[in-house]
Amino acid sequence: MQRIKTLVVDDEPLAREGISTLLQGAGDFQVIGHCANGEEAIEAIETKKPDVVFLDVQMPEIDGFQVLESLDPKRMPTVIFVTAYDQYALRAFDIHAVDYLLKPVDMERFEQALERTRKRLESKQTNGTDKHLKSLLEELKSRDRKLERLVVKTGGKIFFLRTEEIDWIEAAGDYVKIHINTTEHIIRERITELESKLDPSRFLRIHRSTIVNIDRIKEMQPMFYGDYVVILRNGTQLNLSRTYREKISKLMKSSL
Repeated sequence: MQRIKTLVVDDEPLAREGISTLLQGAGDFQVIGHCANGEEAIEAIETKKPDVVFLDVQMPEIDGFQVLESLDPKRMPTVIFVTAYDQYALRAFDIHAVDYLLKPVDMERFEQALERTRKRLESKQTNGTDKHLKSLLEELKSRDRKLERLVVKTGGKIFFLRTEEIDWIEAAGDYVKIHINTTEHIIRERITELESKLDPSRFLRIHRSTIVNIDRIKEMQPMFYGDYVVILRNGTQLNLSRTYREKISKLMKSSL
């Protein structure tokens, strides 16, 4: 009996162990490795060349979709996605006929995914699988996923900042200053470029040199000539110019 080389990728140790334990009951699947993040997954897929990859969707830094985007489409393994909560992804998987497992993994569903995988490999329908994955990735790209984290180098250290932690952002020429509590981080990027990557339902441009996390706004006070002072929960005061007043009015559904 030919063994099916299988790679398990998940940033949660218990999840990796759980999938591996379930695979022990399937004698034809051989686990050849475990990966805890996207970078490890890319390297393992390229070097170990697994037949099947159980791939976690939600992973920090490099998620499951980005792992596949980095691979050579001609050498794409059969993929079974594993996801916890992404309803958009579940709908997309169904539409594009791609196998997925919902956490916590149901045994019956798990066995169904294995059986479909066996049939696919036996009939060597890898080209069809590649087309399904390609169409899935194209659709996911088209939804314009917004930036969820920033990588910042400060004082010889590398920081991974979740965008939801940001209080406000300040333009400084070709750079921006990221303000989180009392800490500042500097990134070489123009404020307009960064604005285009941020979630507009969370971040708002209130001045040509200022973007604010609206969840951090405590109150706004009127000034002269239609301007406002935006006061954050930590006491920081920022200017809201009348140029941007209409945007914040619509977003907060308030009349200024």
